[in-house]
Amino acid sequence: MVSIILAAIGGAILALAAYLIIHNSIMKGRRDEIIEKAHADAERIKQERILQAKEKILQLKSEHEKQVNERNLQLRDAENRIKQKEGNLNQQNNELTRRIHEADAAKAAAAALQENLAKKKEEYDRLMDQANKQLETVAGMSAAEAKNILMENMKAEARTEAQAYINDTIDEARLNAAKEAKRIVINTIQRTATETAIENAVTTFPIENDEIKGRIIGREGRNIRALEAATGVEIVVDDTPDAILLSAFDPVRREVARLALHQLVVDGRIHPARIEEVVAKVQKQLEDEILETGKRTCIDLGVHGLNIELVKLIGRMKYRSSYGQNLLQHSREVASISAIMASELGLNPKAAKRAGLLHDIGKVSDEDPELPHALLGMKLAEQYKEKPDICNAIGAHHEEIEMTSLISPIVMIGDAISGARPGARREVIESYIKRLKGMEDLAAAYPGVTKSYAIQAGRELRVIVGAEEVSDDQAARLSTDIAQKIQEEMTYPGQVKITVIRETRSIAFAK
Repeated sequence: MVSIILAAIGGAILALAAYLIIHNSIMKGRRDEIIEKAHADAERIKQERILQAKEKILQLKSEHEKQVNERNLQLRDAENRIKQKEGNLNQQNNELTRRIHEADAAKAAAAALQENLAKKKEEYDRLMDQANKQLETVAGMSAAEAKNILMENMKAEARTEAQAYINDTIDEARLNAAKEAKRIVINTIQRTATETAIENAVTTFPIENDEIKGRIIGREGRNIRALEAATGVEIVVDDTPDAILLSAFDPVRREVARLALHQLVVDGRIHPARIEEVVAKVQKQLEDEILETGKRTCIDLGVHGLNIELVKLIGRMKYRSSYGQNLLQHSREVASISAIMASELGLNPKAAKRAGLLHDIGKVSDEDPELPHALLGMKLAEQYKEKPDICNAIGAHHEEIEMTSLISPIVMIGDAISGARPGARREVIESYIKRLKGMEDLAAAYPGVTKSYAIQAGRELRVIVGAEEVSDDQAARLSTDIAQKIQEEMTYPGQVKITVIRETRSIAFAK
């Protein structure tokens, strides 16, 4: 039994030993396999890293070579520029050396010539002394005495000839001065002969039929009243077929009314609100047209560099008349006349043309109406940085200040020539316009007055007041006060009707 147990134990030990031997053999095989695989992976990773390192090295080498090539190219360019500059400097140095040699040679020649001249002068002085001594011996007097006698004789003869020459010159100048002045003026007038537009106080607006005339008048005349209130123009609708008359002393107002009527008739919608909208739009368009007219005038005359405000004033001249003569046409004419006369006299024609164009800008400005237009124009020119000779020519063209520039009398003469031509001006229109403008300014001076219009040739004054500033009772008193002041301060034919208009409007917007 014991032997069996021992045999069993021995068998178990042998079985365990066999198991351990077999297990160790299997594990050793796996370990070798794992180690071999690890070696293979390591070798593969190593080869990949080596390839990546080589690629990186090649990339860095390529970038380095590219930078080196660019740097070498820049160095070559710099070297070429330096060589070119060096060549230029060498050329300049050679040229300078040549000129120095030439200058030295010329200096030596000049010194030799100077020395030769000095010798010749000494020889001449010696011969002259001998000749003088011989003359003194023959004449029996010294050289100083002979010289004094000769000088006295020559002085008397020179005075006689000079006086004769002066008298001849003065006589010739007297004969030619008037002739030359007439020639310059006649040539100037011939070269600038233009038609003068005589402005009147009425514009005719054509209409196609009586139906349009009725729509313009509106129910109970409301459209006519709205248009007159918005533009300050009297609209005359009578039995004249196919026409409506627009009457106002101010050409700008008539033009606004004409353009507004045209747009209203074309559009077909004619009512007070639409009338006010169109009039405001037309006034803006007319301002743009005034600016464009000023620019076009400056381009036509070749006057450049004017301040934009002066250009606007020039454009406004188109709608202003001076004694019946269109002010823009008059100013263009004065500019041309002044430029021609300046050229004839050898002065600056561009400055004369500039001064001639600007000489009447004071007439279209609304600033400081108490100043004479020449002084107001000079003030505006100084404000907008015009040159002193231009400003003086503007201010002195009616001799209200002293003339300090040669252009000033030329502009004054050009203004006189343009205005003095037969048919150029009409005194009556100017005084009529001044009277109506003065009437409007008188009413506009009262507080609360927004607009004032003189219509019906000055027989009616319409005054529009703000409803927020003037009450009904104050409006009634205002008409009486204006009438009293016109009666005291102004001269006018017949009687003047003063109409004060006060409206209250409420406006809201639905959104």
